[in-house]
Amino acid sequence: MVWVTDWGSTFDAPIDVVWAYLQAETDHGPSHKGRRNFERKPVNEKTTMLAWEQDIDGHWVRIASHITFHPPIGFFVDTLEGPMAGSKFFNYYVPQGNKTAVVVVGDWNSKMIPPAQLEVAVMGNLEKLFQEDTAGLKGFSQKK
Repeated sequence: MVWVTDWGSTFDAPIDVVWAYLQAETDHGPSHKGRRNFERKPVNEKTTMLAWEQDIDGHWVRIASHITFHPPIGFFVDTLEGPMAGSKFFNYYVPQGNKTAVVVVGDWNSKMIPPAQLEVAVMGNLEKLFQEDTAGLKGFSQKK
């Protein structure tokens, strides 16, 4: 178990656009590279089960999570399958006019990554996802 906090990232879009992007299946999901066989199943009014296969070092690995949305504050992720199974974290957003700050806090676990390397792996993945979302959000904003 490794507790990780990631402060300081900012999207160049107001919070209402960020939320519209997050809910846009044709824009948000495809912005993340190296995924296939994406599935989305509602669990209840606020929670969705997301599953996909992720290319990790040349191998396709199934990942599944329950994601509970709390607009406009953020969303909670409970990772059920994959290399980070058992991890729980919250992404929350802070409106800053025409920008939106992004904060991620949580408890990561992995049976595949040694604890001494887990924080570096998590921070690297968060940075990758942030860069993909930044590019996806830019394209999404230009369509609006």
